[in-house]
Amino acid sequence: MLKYQQVANDIENYIYDNDLSQGTKLPTVETLASDYSVSKSTIVKALELLVTKGMVYQVQGSGIFVRRKNRKGYVNFSTIPGFTNNFKGSKVTSKVLEFDLINATKEIADLLECNEYDEVYMVKRLRYLDDVIFCIEEAYYKKSIVPYLTKDIVECSIYEYLEKSLNLNFAFSDIYMIIEKLDSESASLLGLNSGDPALIVDEQVYLTSGVLFNASKVTYHYENSKFFFQS
Repeated sequence: MLKYQQVANDIENYIYDNDLSQGTKLPTVETLASDYSVSKSTIVKALELLVTKGMVYQVQGSGIFVRRKNRKGYVNFSTIPGFTNNFKGSKVTSKVLEFDLINATKEIADLLECNEYDEVYMVKRLRYLDDVIFCIEEAYYKKSIVPYLTKDIVECSIYEYLEKSLNLNFAFSDIYMIIEKLDSESASLLGLNSGDPALIVDEQVYLTSGVLFNASKVTYHYENSKFFFQS
């Protein structure tokens, strides 16, 4: 993780840990640079990242303010993925349904922008928020970029592992959404009825190098999931 990303994470955690409300003024760039013993340019980059994530906003001549508007339990589609990171303050758990190292089919290769038969990790999980089922997640990771995954890791936060242990830096993602009726298998996993509606989100995530490394499909429980965007 780069220094400005570490600083951004620290500021974000400070906002959450102290439950700072919308409009709370943060210290100046100069003060933050002194507090973190980094350059002003590092603080500026950290703040730009937090602006992108919807955590803060800046008013020229007035300062930096908390923007945190999201309500508890809502998925923020404005941020880079990371289910656990999205729900700080809540209990996030997973039940691993499938985990394997496989050779990419043509369909998976197209999703991951890799070669057919390249090795990829396949993960299928049920995700729970405060012990309530939230979604089914099916994800693929390029082994060339994520060389090591285990069932123990995927039972927890994969993205936290990728950031802290592999030092991967995420840049942006492409998100595609559709509403479909659940098939019998997905309905059974979610505890719903076949034919019930579901928001299905396909996402492709890129590193700062511009390389696509992860593609996923998430099927949300229509009664237990809520969403918001920040523009």
